[in-house]
Amino acid sequence: MIRRALVAAAVAAAALVALPTAPAQAQACPINYHCITTYYSDSAHTTEIGLRDEACDGTLYVWGTRSIYVDLYWSPC
Repeated sequence: MIRRALVAAAVAAAALVALPTAPAQAQACPINYHCITTYYSDSAHTTEIGLRDEACDGTLYVWGTRSIYVDLYWSPC
């Protein structure tokens, strides 16, 4: 009985570890800020692969692809 419970607990723990996770999301741009999010291909930030530029007037410029490797720049309007 105890052996069966231990096996069930081990299987449950392995299932939790194997669950896929979503990539991290960039933070939302605060009101009255100009925000630029730059996306890179790796943790060394050597190759830029995308950009999201949110201007003070609400204009949004986006190109490329997103990744988990980002630089955030926020500037008050």
